[in-house]
Amino acid sequence: MLKIFALVDCNNFYTSCEAIFNPSLKGKPVVVLSNNDGCVIARSEEAKSAGIKMGIPVFEIGGIIKKHKVHVFSTNYALYGDISQRVMTTFASLAPEIEIYSIDEAFLDLSGIAADKLFTTAKKIREKVFRWTGIPVSVGVAPTKTLAKVANQIAKSEDQYHGVLDFISHPGKDELLSQFPVGEIWGVGEKYEEFFRRSNILSALDLKNADENRMKEHLGVMGQRLVLELRGTVCYPINQNPDTKKEICTSASFGHPIETYEELEQATTSYVSKVAVKLRKQKSLAQSLLIFIMTNKFAKGPKYVNYKIVRLPSASNQTRELIHYALIALKQLYRKGYLYKKSGIVVSEIIPEEGQQSALWDDTNREKNKQLIKVIDNINRKAGLDKIRFAVQGPDETWRMRQENLSPHYTTRWSDVLVVNMDKD
Repeated sequence: MLKIFALVDCNNFYTSCEAIFNPSLKGKPVVVLSNNDGCVIARSEEAKSAGIKMGIPVFEIGGIIKKHKVHVFSTNYALYGDISQRVMTTFASLAPEIEIYSIDEAFLDLSGIAADKLFTTAKKIREKVFRWTGIPVSVGVAPTKTLAKVANQIAKSEDQYHGVLDFISHPGKDELLSQFPVGEIWGVGEKYEEFFRRSNILSALDLKNADENRMKEHLGVMGQRLVLELRGTVCYPINQNPDTKKEICTSASFGHPIETYEELEQATTSYVSKVAVKLRKQKSLAQSLLIFIMTNKFAKGPKYVNYKIVRLPSASNQTRELIHYALIALKQLYRKGYLYKKSGIVVSEIIPEEGQQSALWDDTNREKNKQLIKVIDNINRKAGLDKIRFAVQGPDETWRMRQENLSPHYTTRWSDVLVVNMDKD
């Protein structure tokens, strides 16, 4: 049976999330900023038309923001994550197999659908996702993942396709590939692009017609697979069980420089808590952790950066246990008299939960701890992030990153739930 893939990608995902609960933003220039409201990381089409570039520091575009009345938002991780989950759940209801590729895109397996019904099916997917979630998407259908990516990018960028391109039935496949720059192909990085340009391979069609053995000789099997996928040979099937992460890192710059150990302790243990949740979510345990702290290398005054690696006596994903060892490291790292800008944690040597082996003298009641943290996770999932937390994380969060333009947490915080007054005229 011929394999058929659909790559469904949310359009301007972050700004689209903001517009779901604030319809007045539709048709307006909107940007979302990075941590501490630093740089532009998402733009609506209107913001792109106003000349706002991706990654530009917000302080450099004050004039554009004022002239075009651009709506500026801080990154609302809770909102975007929740909407993403809703979108992916919708995808899963529309196809027998899906592979979540990122927060705003996924591959769907449409194998078995008749060729003359693929376009209609893709159009229905687009319409249903928008109706169920409010997020506009683009759909690219093709016999391989690489071609589906190409089709999706064309569908998104060219108005004539109205967000849907069925590459399988399109009569001018090679013409489309000839107009598609080789550097924009999924999997082509700077080094690959440089080699292709030296070899006069400038378009996707050029690469499709290239000598696959030569590509393998110079670029390895990944280069060969690029050629084969562009020819319609499946090298990357749907992966419903992506590999678990080998390392997990959580860190962030503080909203303002902090000096006291207590503030640094609260921030660092909050990051440890997030890492622990991620470990439990992928059913993994960490065998070692790295704690780091640093000052702002661009600011005036004394500079300091240091880290410490702790090997855990027993692999764990328990928040209390990870906090215990993280604080041992933090106390050794902390130096008074410095203004700290950032701290973080990296857990590594990750293994599956079922691979846990207790140390010889380990008398920790792990089953009891596991049941306790399960209850805490369930409450936080329903009531909101960190509703229940460890005391060492503290109630004072003045150290948190600057988010002066943060929208409400419409879907994850009871106090931010929209209220509709049906009695009001």
